[in-house]
Amino acid sequence: MKNKITYTDGPAGKLQVVNDFLPPPEQLVLKEDNIKVTLALKKSSVEFFKKEAKKHHTSYQKMIRQLVDWYTSHHQKSA
Repeated sequence: MKNKITYTDGPAGKLQVVNDFLPPPEQLVLKEDNIKVTLALKKSSVEFFKKEAKKHHTSYQKMIRQLVDWYTSHHQKSA
């Protein structure tokens, strides 16, 4: 950080109270029913997802699952 912020005990200026609009934590964790499947994929496809997952600090299974979910959502809406 280039500029250091200096705090004082002086007046803060005109303040406004903001209502709490965020959901409680239990509503942020959306648990969906998952089913485990065995799926044979090309080695090159799995290697691609593993490489991309490593770049983005996530798991390759999560990326594949998200891809399938997006595909499903897209085609359910247009069907």
